[in-house]
Amino acid sequence: MITNWKLGLGFSLLTVLMWGLLPLALKAVLAVMDPITISWYRFSISALIALLWYGRRRGKALRQLLWGGQRVLCLVAIGGLLSNYLFYIWGLDHINPGAVQILIQVAPLLFLLGSIVVFKERFLRLQWVGIVGLITGMLLFFHQRLSDIVLTSDSYINGVALIFAAAVAWSVYGLAQKQLQTEHHAKDILLLICLAGTLVFWPLAEPRQIMALGAADLALLFFCGVNTVIAYGSFGLAMSYWESSRVSAILPLAPLLTLLFTFGLNRWTEAGIPFEPLDWLSILGAFLVVGGSAVAALPKNRTE
Repeated sequence: MITNWKLGLGFSLLTVLMWGLLPLALKAVLAVMDPITISWYRFSISALIALLWYGRRRGKALRQLLWGGQRVLCLVAIGGLLSNYLFYIWGLDHINPGAVQILIQVAPLLFLLGSIVVFKERFLRLQWVGIVGLITGMLLFFHQRLSDIVLTSDSYINGVALIFAAAVAWSVYGLAQKQLQTEHHAKDILLLICLAGTLVFWPLAEPRQIMALGAADLALLFFCGVNTVIAYGSFGLAMSYWESSRVSAILPLAPLLTLLFTFGLNRWTEAGIPFEPLDWLSILGAFLVVGGSAVAALPKNRTE
C-alpha cells in the first residue's frame, strides 16, 4: 500500500461529506417523487456511471459472480443492499435526516456483532466500550422522545423501525460482501448490485415523475444517483492510501455533518428541513454515537 495521509484524509472526508449530505438531498426529493422511483433512479444513475467508468471490461467478472460457486452469497448481498436502500428512504419519509443518521449507526454495530458469529472474530475490551458508548449515545440523543417531553407519533415510530430494518439489511449485505471479497473485487460487486437494483425496481417505479421536477429537484436527484459511486469510490481510495483504523475513525462523523448542515440551511436559507429537538444531553449523545462507532470499528492491531 502506498501511504499518503493527505490523500487518505481527503478521500475519507469526501466520503463523510457524501454520506452527510445524502439524507438531506433525499428528503428534498421525497417531496416530489415516491421512494421506489427515487431508488430506481439512484441505482440507474450509479449503474450507468459505473458501466461507463469501468464496467465494459468487467463482463467476465460479473458472470463469475452470478454463476460461480458463490452465487447464493451474491444474491444475499444484492438483496441486502437493495433492501437497505428501500427501508432507508421509507424511514426517511417518516423522520428527520439527523435522526436517521444517528439511528443508521446501528448498521456497523450489527455488522461487527455478526462478524463475531459468522467469522468467529474476537472483540477486544476497547471495542466493547465503543459499543456501550454508541448505545448510550443513542439513548441520550433521543431522550426527549423517550421521556415523552416531545410528542412521538405512530409515523415517527414506524420511521424508526424502518431505519432499524435498513441497518439490519446493510449488515447482512456487509457480511455477504466481506465473504465475496475473498474471491471478487468490491467494485464488481457494487456494479452488479447497481444493475440488479435498476432491473428489480423498474417494474415498480414511475420514471415519468421526473417530468414534473424543477431544475433544483433534478440536480438533487442526480446528486443522489452519483452519491453511491463517489462515496464508495472515495472510501476505497481512502483505504488504499491510509490505515483502515484512521479511515474508520473519520467515517462516523457523517451524522454530525448532517446535523450541522441541517442547522445551517435552516438558519441561513430558511430551508425548513425537519430536525430532532436538541438540548445539551442530545448533543452529548450525538458525540457519543460518533465516538463509540469510531472506537468499535477499530481493527485489532490498533486496539491491542
